[in-house]
Amino acid sequence: MLICIPKVLSKAQVAACRERMDNAEWIDGKITAGEQSAAVKQNSQLPENSPLATEIGNLILDALAQTPQFISAALPLKIFPPLFNRYANGGQFGLHVDNSIRHVPGTIVRIRTDLSCTLFFSEPEEYEGGELMIEDNYGTQAVKLAAGDLVLYPSTSLHRVEAVTAGARVCSFFWLQSMVRDDGKRTLLYDLDQTIQSLAVNLGINHPQVVQLSSIYHNLIRRWADV
Repeated sequence: MLICIPKVLSKAQVAACRERMDNAEWIDGKITAGEQSAAVKQNSQLPENSPLATEIGNLILDALAQTPQFISAALPLKIFPPLFNRYANGGQFGLHVDNSIRHVPGTIVRIRTDLSCTLFFSEPEEYEGGELMIEDNYGTQAVKLAAGDLVLYPSTSLHRVEAVTAGARVCSFFWLQSMVRDDGKRTLLYDLDQTIQSLAVNLGINHPQVVQLSSIYHNLIRRWADV
């Protein structure tokens, strides 16, 4: 399931972050890549432990906690602290798959990467190229979103970032472990939850059909959740 979630951050929040990010020191992005990915990765990153990365990462996590569509689609259990990358001057990231397990630096916490996230900090017209190309069951999907928007997709997907031939593409990227490991089950739960929310608006939250569907939803969570 690939889902684009608009306006996770406001334009004002994006602008304030970009002003600081554009003046920050960036390092070689290969530092967070595995051996296979490093061979096809050409970008730069904010240092993982920099105060700026931590501050903006916390801003993103706070925003996601208040984004119902994200919670519904991801059912997050653990979220890797957001990282930040920049593509410019032909920078690109060749076809790869994300590591299955990520270790949170400075802790003993390990996260199974069920879902990958990219949050855009550059408007599409700021750069040429830079599409996130994600391979799924329906073919290859090209993603290039407005600043403040986020794409959520299975970490099992092969994906790449096309070369940025002009301007700069600035994004945050991170992974999460869902309470529901299986993507097919998460998709069913998401579709059911969205249907419940729609019916609640049209029929009322206490309508018998809404209550019954809500019961089914939560009982499926009990059956499938791994917490």
